Amino acid sequence: MKNALPVPDPGVADHRSPWRYLTWLARRQGRPLLYGIGWGVTWMLSMALTPAVIGRAIDDGVAAKDAGALVTWSAVLLGLALLTAASSGLRHRLAVFCWLSAAYRTVQVVTRQSTRLGATLSKRMSAGEVVSVGISDVSHIGDALDIVIRGTAAVIAIVAVIVLMLIASPPLGLVVLVGVPLILLVAAPLMRPYRRRHERLRELVGDLNTRATDIVAGLRVLRGIGGEHLFADRYREESQRVRRAGVETARAESMLSGAEVLLPGLLVVAVTWMGARYAVSDTMTPGELITVYGYAVFLVHPLATLGEAADKITKGYVAAGRVVRILALDPDLPADGTAEPSGAELVDPVSGLVAWPGGLTAVAAADPADADAIADRLGHYAEVEGADVTYGGVPLRDLARLRERIIVTVNDDVLLSGRLADTLTGGVPGRDLAGPIRAASADDIVDTVGRDAHVVEAGREFSGGQQQRLRLVRALAADPEVLVLVEPTSAVDAHTEARIAERLGEMRAGRTTVVCTTSPLVLDRADQVAFVENGVVVAEGAHRELLDREPRYAATVTRGEDRDRVTDHA
Repeated sequence: MKNALPVPDPGVADHRSPWRYLTWLARRQGRPLLYGIGWGVTWMLSMALTPAVIGRAIDDGVAAKDAGALVTWSAVLLGLALLTAASSGLRHRLAVFCWLSAAYRTVQVVTRQSTRLGATLSKRMSAGEVVSVGISDVSHIGDALDIVIRGTAAVIAIVAVIVLMLIASPPLGLVVLVGVPLILLVAAPLMRPYRRRHERLRELVGDLNTRATDIVAGLRVLRGIGGEHLFADRYREESQRVRRAGVETARAESMLSGAEVLLPGLLVVAVTWMGARYAVSDTMTPGELITVYGYAVFLVHPLATLGEAADKITKGYVAAGRVVRILALDPDLPADGTAEPSGAELVDPVSGLVAWPGGLTAVAAADPADADAIADRLGHYAEVEGADVTYGGVPLRDLARLRERIIVTVNDDVLLSGRLADTLTGGVPGRDLAGPIRAASADDIVDTVGRDAHVVEAGREFSGGQQQRLRLVRALAADPEVLVLVEPTSAVDAHTEARIAERLGEMRAGRTTVVCTTSPLVLDRADQVAFVENGVVVAEGAHRELLDREPRYAATVTRGEDRDRVTDHA
């Protein structure tokens, strides 16, 4: 894409535990985090010193009737106010930066891992879990890094206030010194049920998202069989479970929030009551009373920040656990395959299929499920123990760069959103599109919308036949050593299918191509046709040969020839 800025490498995440992952994020943005903590401490301390300045202004200026002292302390108060405003803005800016860095670095590592896992991800984790990571978990992880700045500043501010109060009034300082840890000890037991209920809520939300994605993906089918009401009822039941879990979580959170207000409030009352008694007995000046009261009221803020930190870090920990679970998955296909094939024939011992190098082999199956199973095995998306597909005599599990060498394309593949040319080249610069576009008979589509046209999600603006042809363009543009196509022309009209059948072999000359189809137009252009029945190749030869000598094959492909076609309106 033109003028695109380079995306920095997010690095290798430490996924041994949620805490280690959060710590890794903190280290990756250590400098802005430390700067943010510095400005956060300045912000908190400038507010903490304000009651002391006000108290001195009252005692030295108002009570002593000294205008000069009053002006001096008023100037100091103005300076603190300006420092508070400036440090607050800088602290907030750095906190937002850390939030965005943590959230989007998480998006990067999860997206990279999802790409690495490929088909393994959908086998090990539901779509709803992955969707929830992108919707809510990244936000909670960002919040956890954001609150580190204010939480650290709050701890330092509490310590500073306790020291200042011990200096101003040792008895009141001792009350605060004992009261603050006591508040934290009383509030701590409320964290465990909150964390447990939040984890439960997160699991249910993931399950509900999975149900929603399944319903949306199969909506047409559900309507066709009248099953939308059944699935709607199931979704309603699951959503009610999520609601009840949300209520339980909110109940625990409200108790925690209430404790954040009540317990510091009791401390303020105690300190104010003791300070007022000292003031009445002339043990404390009016300015000192105002100072002590200001300290006590100020403590509500950092203590509430600690409560907020406990909440956000708990949510961040739960969210990081989900991310760690994804990052800990290993692909079914080992990444360290190093074997290079000595030949290039692709052999499936389960079905007996042999795809010879450089040719176009067609697989016509009496049951389409058998063809799908063969395609999955040829791409190593499924395997039978003890009967691994081999390429040039090398088992696929040991083959170096398998995913680059063998590509399987099915009609469930989606067109990614973005610029059309980038979608068709997979974002790889330098790939030729002219030949693949012609071979897939997609000239009319590209000429109409242009290569710079924006493709919406899943290519919804294109008809079924147009999507199928664009998927074929993308597969041909990748130019793998072996290309496996599953019913690549099932949604196009007969004239378009004839052009694709004629050009496909030319485009793939010198490369191995396997096409699973029952289309006579495609079968007639194949170098070799394998007829599959009950999952096994029962006959091989040219299309016209098999029509003459294999009645079962003739019945299968004749049915394919007379099948209802989806007209391509492009």
